[in-house]
Amino acid sequence: MLLCMCVWHAAAQDVGVRSDADRLDSVQRLSEVTVMARQQSRAVIPMQQLSGEALQRLSVHSVADAMRYFSGVQIKDYGGIGGLKTVNIRSLGTSHTGVFYDGIQLGNAQNGQIDMGRFSLDNMEALSLCNGQKSNIFQPAKDFASASAVYMQTRRPVFSKEGKNCNLNIAVKGGSFATVNPSVLWEQRLSDFLSSAFNAEFLYTSGRYRFHYTKKDGYDTTEVRRNGDVRSLRLEHGIFGQTRRGEWRTKAYFYNSERGYPGAVVREEPGRFNHQDRQWDCSAFLQGSLRQHLSARYSLLLSGKLAYDYLHYLSDPRMDVTAMYTDNRYRQTEAYFSLAHLYNIKEWWAVSLSNDLQYNYLDADLVNFVYPARWTVLTAMSTSLHRGNVSAQASLLHTCVNDHTRGKGGAAGSNSRFTPTVVLAYTLSPDITLRAFYKRIFRMPTFNDLYYTFIGNKELKPEYTTQYDLGITYGARWEHGILHSLEVQTDGYYNEVEDKIVAMPTSNQFRWTMMNFGMCRILGLDASVKADWRIGQAHVSTHVAYTYNRAMDCTDRRSPFYGGQLPYIPWHSFSAIVGLTWRQWAVNYSFIYTGERYESSANIPENYSKPWYTSDLSLSRTFSFTRFALRATAEVNNVFNQQYEVVQCYPMPGTNFKLKINVII
Repeated sequence: MLLCMCVWHAAAQDVGVRSDADRLDSVQRLSEVTVMARQQSRAVIPMQQLSGEALQRLSVHSVADAMRYFSGVQIKDYGGIGGLKTVNIRSLGTSHTGVFYDGIQLGNAQNGQIDMGRFSLDNMEALSLCNGQKSNIFQPAKDFASASAVYMQTRRPVFSKEGKNCNLNIAVKGGSFATVNPSVLWEQRLSDFLSSAFNAEFLYTSGRYRFHYTKKDGYDTTEVRRNGDVRSLRLEHGIFGQTRRGEWRTKAYFYNSERGYPGAVVREEPGRFNHQDRQWDCSAFLQGSLRQHLSARYSLLLSGKLAYDYLHYLSDPRMDVTAMYTDNRYRQTEAYFSLAHLYNIKEWWAVSLSNDLQYNYLDADLVNFVYPARWTVLTAMSTSLHRGNVSAQASLLHTCVNDHTRGKGGAAGSNSRFTPTVVLAYTLSPDITLRAFYKRIFRMPTFNDLYYTFIGNKELKPEYTTQYDLGITYGARWEHGILHSLEVQTDGYYNEVEDKIVAMPTSNQFRWTMMNFGMCRILGLDASVKADWRIGQAHVSTHVAYTYNRAMDCTDRRSPFYGGQLPYIPWHSFSAIVGLTWRQWAVNYSFIYTGERYESSANIPENYSKPWYTSDLSLSRTFSFTRFALRATAEVNNVFNQQYEVVQCYPMPGTNFKLKINVII
């Protein structure tokens, strides 16, 4: 039965159609067979993905660092391990990117930003990026509600040996900046249809690294980055179960950290980098999902989540005379429930209906705070067809948002919108597929946009995005020869962002407010090439990605800077990964290039940012023993000691080292 469920699940991911084998009700014992055939992908919108060993071999600290290797992605990094890291896809803005953890979206109603730097790769099985939406229509309505999405999938227990009931992976990492990072992963088989996984990780780093400093011409001195220390603890426990015709999983997550924010380097005051801002975070959630196939044609997906987030920010002028006193605490509460239905009308035609209900509440100790609460109801109707060489997908999402505040007349009221998506794909040959999609979506203003004291504006309109995409995919495999497989994806796209929410000064320069005053037009090209090579006993994998992005600020035609490139969006960016495995050895080299940018829509020499690049290198060796295996890894990051800034005045680390020991039982 387990084999039958896996076969159905693989088919449902693409076409939503059940196989006859899934109708079997008894356990079937089959002899081992080998099936060889050319794989034909039916994904209407293919994902970019890093998974398995390729993901673990990257010399990166967090999910945010790994995201740099996808085309179309811009990461804002405010310096070092402890700095805030947000992801921006195809220049649409951070708030238009949905971030999903084990299939359920992570939320931040306060400011709409998810710090990708806090998520570790320690227990990550796969990291995926999807523009538009996934090809699978059997999903919660939330999956339809973002312009693009990042999916983080943690490990599901797999017991390779017959009779083995426990997997244990103990890891210790240490390196530059006094970094200490131990972790443990314990997976346990509880029965033939039930297993659990527990993962714990602790991180400490001083965040003190040297950087070169300049005022005008050339690097003229060296300083040390201070107040960048981080202490964090992450705990996760998951239970995974299988029913006769389905599967379920639950996840309990806890994260606690204290960190310093080193702040911006002020070039006008050489040697004065005494930033002492501190932040404490505590996040916890409990989530679960059940996927059940109730008949040969009808399937059901239930998902739910309860979450609590606490943030304490302190800026004390007694420790930093340049700071304004701030001591704020924020508490967010979220409850979420989703019910999705899938019905297969024909083998080639499926329809789905998803309904989501979400509640958010924000509590803060600010003066005149209105304590906002938000109810969100999403309904998504979608259909998927695969007939001959043609594949199509269409969806219509209805979003209804209703805000409430403690004081009368303080809430933004209700918003109700319909937004469509249409996707088409045509298979020219078993190796080549053409595709196109159109999607219109919007995001509601965050609680900070609407209600932050002296800044919020409850009259704000939603921020709309419109996406057009045309792409081609080539994929082939060969059983003989050096080149084993090749996959090429290329997409040209045009995006618009309407009613963009921006902060505008009022008559008092110390009081700003949020306004709908923006229009952005984005023209771009994404390309990626993956290849696997066999050279004797060596296996070589290569992955290169390139992005061209012309992101124009078209807000005010009267402005002399009309049509200027958006801040921090490079025209050209490129990344490459080369991995080599031979027997028990593995070598991995990764390269990132970010082209010239501007730090403001005013594209003038004063705001110009030079291109930068980094190279990372890792070497690992696995030692096998009777009862366990030991893997030792050495990493060198930023091999050529490139001095660069992702965000102006936030210098990044130069050359740094890391050692890692894994004991696998």
